Amino acid sequence: MTEIISYADFERVDIRVGTIVEAEPFPEARKPAIKLKIDFGPDIGIKKSSAQITVHYRPEELVGRQVLGVVNFPPRQIGPVRSEVLGFEDEAGAIVLASTDKPVPNGKKLM
Repeated sequence: MTEIISYADFERVDIRVGTIVEAEPFPEARKPAIKLKIDFGPDIGIKKSSAQITVHYRPEELVGRQVLGVVNFPPRQIGPVRSEVLGFEDEAGAIVLASTDKPVPNGKKLM
């Protein structure tokens, strides 16, 4: 476990739900990846991400799926794509998307 933080520290991390509106292969990436566009609602808009999620997902099954993302980190450049959302590693190190089990309006903040 990492260091205990205050609730005020947690509130500074802006975790929101968004819907994947576009997903396509990213053959230019060094490691197999999928380019995503995720709609985080009218206040945040569409965020782009390069996600190394090819072990568990195919582009055609991702559109319409809701995922969680941290929307207030500075973007990281992944080849020609700026990555603006995050995921979790499974036991083997493959990325798994964090999601909700019921539909939530795009842009809602994790509380």
